[in-house]
Amino acid sequence: MPLAPSELILNEDQSIYHLHLKPENLADVVITVGDPDRVSEVTRHFKHIEFSTQKREFKTETGTFKGKRISVISTGIGTDNIDIVLNELDALVNIDFKTREIKEYKKSLQLIRLGTSGAIQSDIPVDSILLSKRALGFDSLLHFYQSTSVRDRAFEQAFSAHLQLNSEKSTPYCVEADSALLNHFKNPNYFEGTTVTNVGFYGPQGRTLRLQTEDATLNDKLQSFRHDSKKITNLEMETSGIYGLSKLLGHRALSVNAILANRATGKFSKNPSQVVEHMITEALERIAEL
Repeated sequence: MPLAPSELILNEDQSIYHLHLKPENLADVVITVGDPDRVSEVTRHFKHIEFSTQKREFKTETGTFKGKRISVISTGIGTDNIDIVLNELDALVNIDFKTREIKEYKKSLQLIRLGTSGAIQSDIPVDSILLSKRALGFDSLLHFYQSTSVRDRAFEQAFSAHLQLNSEKSTPYCVEADSALLNHFKNPNYFEGTTVTNVGFYGPQGRTLRLQTEDATLNDKLQSFRHDSKKITNLEMETSGIYGLSKLLGHRALSVNAILANRATGKFSKNPSQVVEHMITEALERIAEL
């Protein structure tokens, strides 16, 4: 049955509504970044850029790096935007825009997030790179989908019990990275760990300027949590949504984090742009080998 115009929304030029992309504009390998300005920081390394567009915070450029066709798209901040980006990327490859019907044979994208993050453990230094082996989402996004099949319920339950969260807050959900991508990106100089994705940068991540948080011990509890020797390593705002929706839609995803802050030691990178550039160049070399 064809999807209704209210569900699959296309622009007049038949591009997908928010991203303003047509199927032919998208590569099978997609790098996501939060900041629209970071798109060009990635694609300036490309030999050729074949396509570029921007609508709101969603900027996309597609080109080639060492013979590999890659799309780079900015998501903006937060899993609300990830809900838009992941669903529309999937629609571009798995829905026929002419018939408005879901394709019989599904394509799987490879999605690599190149983002910034703050460590929660004192032994993860500022300016390091961390691969998110799993993500814990405080954002509630996955609870709007039939998602139990892709979640680590035991990890979720142990985590919720340890935090003793206020019942008015969302129940955290846990999703693993794609194991093949994680293995491909492994590096003896990289950290691996469990990334917490939260719904804000200040209070939700335990920062206080003028407002006091509901739970002043949240970061202490995150730091002390252990489950089967696994611990929380870092905080950011997109990874859980990327992992959750990718698993549900049949795509492969990995989040690569440049650690710019350490919340346990109170330190921040003295040269964040250099750290991000290092992450980008190393990631591109790995992506070229996919």
